Parts: sequence; C-alpha cells; structure tokens
Amino acid sequence: MYEEEYRQIKETLQRLQVDSNAKIVFLVDKNGQQIASHGDMRDVDATSLASLTAGNVAATDGLAKLIGEKEFSILFHEGERDNIRSGAPAREESVAGARADVRAAREKGGSRARGSREPLRFAVRRDH
Repeated sequence: MYEEEYRQIKETLQRLQVDSNAKIVFLVDKNGQQIASHGDMRDVDATSLASLTAGNVAATDGLAKLIGEKEFSILFHEGERDNIRSGAPAREESVAGARADVRAAREKGGSRARGSREPLRFAVRRDH
C-alpha cells in the first residue's frame, strides 16, 4: 500500500467515525490483519478485534451462500453498551467495522453506524 493510499484511508476512517458517532472505526483485510483504525483503541485488543471481525464476515458469507444469497452486506451486533457494525466495503479483500455507543445512538434516534458503505469505497479502491 502506498503512503498516499494509507493517508486517504485514515482520513476516511476519521470522517466515518465522526459521521457515525462511533467510538472506533477500523479496516482489516479478509485475513484478519488490521489495515488502519481511528478512535480510542486503548481498551481494545486490536489483534483479536481484527481477526474475529474477519472471521465473522467470512462465516456470514458462508451462511449466505448456503441459503442461496450472494452475500449479507452488513453485520450488526447490538449489546447493552456497545454495538458493532461490519461488512465488506468496495474491495473484496477488506472488511470495515465500527463500534458505537448504543446509548448515544439511541439518543440520536438510531445508529448512524448502520449506514452506507459508501464512505469507504473511495478509500479502498485501487486501479491496479
């Protein structure tokens, strides 16, 4: 990955974190390696988060194919304090995720972290 591509990804993750009111936003490859993140990662095991997110997306892709679907584009896990939204952005090799505070999302009338995959399409697109 080129330095300019990494900078664009980081800027996009920063915008996505603000726009979605997420605690953290991260991008991992399908093998579970973290590419980039933005937000407060102090209390998060980034290695486990990356590998479990990639594994979760892979397992869900398998379930989709099992029932004749091409994919389930978005995964959403809601807890009492936090929720996690993940899915594949534009590139098949990447997985994006966001962790948001459920209480803050409810105060705003719903979780904006459930929104479109569009913000990451620009950041992960490659022409080669």
